[in-house]
Amino acid sequence: MFIRNIYRNYFKNNLFMKIILFFSVITIVTIITFSYVMFMFMSESAVQRQLDIQKRAIESVSDYIGSKYESVQAMIRDIYRDEELASNTSFFLEHPYQDYVNYRLDRFYMENNSSTDTVLYFRNVVDDDPDIRSLMLYSADLQQLYSFGSDNQFKIIPTNQARSFVPDVMSQQERTNVEIANIWVRKTVGLPDIPMYSVRIPINNKLTLRNIGQLDVYFETDQVWGSLAMYQEELKGSILILSADGSVLFDSSGTYYGQKYPYTEQLNSLYDTGVLGNGLIATKLTQSQGGYTVLSTVPKEELAKTYHGLRNTIVTISSICILFAILIPALFISNFAKRTQGIIRFTRRVRNGDFTARIADVREDELGQISKSFNEMLDELNVYIDRVFKAEIKQHQTELVALQARINPHFLYNTLEVIRMRAISQGAKDVGEMIYSLSVLFKSMVQQKKNYTLKDELEACRLYLELFRIRYKDRFTYEIQAAPALYGKSLVRLTLQPIVENYIVHGIQTDQFDNRITIEVREDGDTLLAVVKDNGKGIKPDRLEEIRRELERKEETGQMFGLRSVHTRLRFLYGPAYGIEIDSVPGAGTTITVRYPNREGTEVEDV
Repeated sequence: MFIRNIYRNYFKNNLFMKIILFFSVITIVTIITFSYVMFMFMSESAVQRQLDIQKRAIESVSDYIGSKYESVQAMIRDIYRDEELASNTSFFLEHPYQDYVNYRLDRFYMENNSSTDTVLYFRNVVDDDPDIRSLMLYSADLQQLYSFGSDNQFKIIPTNQARSFVPDVMSQQERTNVEIANIWVRKTVGLPDIPMYSVRIPINNKLTLRNIGQLDVYFETDQVWGSLAMYQEELKGSILILSADGSVLFDSSGTYYGQKYPYTEQLNSLYDTGVLGNGLIATKLTQSQGGYTVLSTVPKEELAKTYHGLRNTIVTISSICILFAILIPALFISNFAKRTQGIIRFTRRVRNGDFTARIADVREDELGQISKSFNEMLDELNVYIDRVFKAEIKQHQTELVALQARINPHFLYNTLEVIRMRAISQGAKDVGEMIYSLSVLFKSMVQQKKNYTLKDELEACRLYLELFRIRYKDRFTYEIQAAPALYGKSLVRLTLQPIVENYIVHGIQTDQFDNRITIEVREDGDTLLAVVKDNGKGIKPDRLEEIRRELERKEETGQMFGLRSVHTRLRFLYGPAYGIEIDSVPGAGTTITVRYPNREGTEVEDV
């Protein structure tokens, strides 16, 4: 409603305001569209740059974990390549440690040179790699765990299946994988409760190819931070390392370490980059050989912060451009509007009879030429008025007075009154009543009223029906139903009376004694409904369809003047939602519904 009022007051009849509005809308839409496209392009570039940083970060982490995985693989390769070391390692895992010591002493004395000691080899490995927290050899036959710690301690720990879960844990390994440090192994070895991951590889006897144990190397996850050092300032979100079963080996945010990652299923269906639950933008890198995945997750809101300042800059620049693009043309158009308003004020003065008015605009543009043409036209009009028009006006005034003298309705009223009194004096009381109703009806029809209401129209219908009630006496009755609160509703005159007349002419059955017509008026929201219902002859279906088609015809055919006049006037004045609807059953009667706008008594178009 507020927007409608603004349009009606400022734009509806103002061409220049429409031009400014139209130009402003085009300008605003163009600048906003361009700004949006530019913002989308630049924001996507910023997001892509951030995703590239995330990708480089996970590549760095993957390279670091891969190097640790490869170092463990290199230990096994070194063992298998060295025949003596492979033999010593097999004996070490298949026999008690005391037997291995004796075996090593025997070999030492029997051979000139000493072969590589398995214990010494793994101690050297731990010393060479400071990232190793603990290196463990597990003997499947003896169910015994040999631990090499970063503090140069060597432990032999029995892990009998009846008293420990370690044998079960070691027996579950089917292939080489990077996985989370097992809590039972960690407690058995006596490692602290800090984030760690492990690389575990089966060890087979080189001669028999039988599995004789496991090599399990534990690394601290804190060492992963070293591979992220150069990206920490620009890095967003979290970096995670997941094992093959979805367990979190490392989480830079510290949220999911040691837990099952909640979006593992979605992650498996992700190729490279995509969206996980909770609006996380994920980039993953999978190392199939080690069975681990390095994942980068960034919330959409955090990515949006990378181009937040860019958005504010674009909005500021766009607002300034819109302001100047609208303000400067508006100043020029306002100047033309001011000159046009001067011409409009001049035409109103002429319309009010001031033929001496002239437009003072000496410019040579289009508006100046229009002003000059108006001034010249007024000069010629004044000459014509003086010579011809004044004489014609006097002639028409004379003819009008003569015509009004001929058509004096008071003469007809007085004549009908004399006839009525004559009929009453002769004893024809019903004739007198009919003449009285006819006189009042005629007076209401010819009388001009500024505000014509429902009460006036119903009174006209009553007077008309009263004439025929007197004529047909006991064979015809009528009823008018309308709440007094509706009497003041505005109405187009002669929109119900022709419908009533149509019933009297075509519908009444004079050979019956129960003829009846009802006029009911009620409100229905913004619509005023008048229902005229009779029990007359009714209309046959084919004739009813013909009548409905005739009402909707645009051209006048001369048929059904009364109904068509009512329907056409209501449609013309108020639109297609108003008019009349006809329903009829042959032998049972006809119902005609008239739709009016529900308005209080105002000046109504008399059409």
